[in-house]
Amino acid sequence: MNLKKFAKEVVFLCRDMKADRKETVLINQLLRSATSIGANIHEAQYAQSTKDFVSKFEISLKECFETEYWLELLFETDCFSEEKYKKLHNDCGAIRRMLISSLKTIKEKHKI
Repeated sequence: MNLKKFAKEVVFLCRDMKADRKETVLINQLLRSATSIGANIHEAQYAQSTKDFVSKFEISLKECFETEYWLELLFETDCFSEEKYKKLHNDCGAIRRMLISSLKTIKEKHKI
């Protein structure tokens, strides 16, 4: 899953929901968490150490879990369609699984 593509899809969804005057505070939470996933992974490329690298990935994983929560809550309160929800939820799940796998590999390799 392309992280930037996922973030852009969430940005467009949030823009549409805000235009419809939906739950702005919740939308902002989704926007922050979803865009933070890729930003932290991008930042990990310039980590100062392996522990710093792992920390950035762990933050991304936390943000991914939070994003899933906001997607579920906004969908369950009728803020966007089931079609959009399924797509974004599936993409977020794929990102989550990739992060878990990457963290496991990194920790095993570096005995963290």
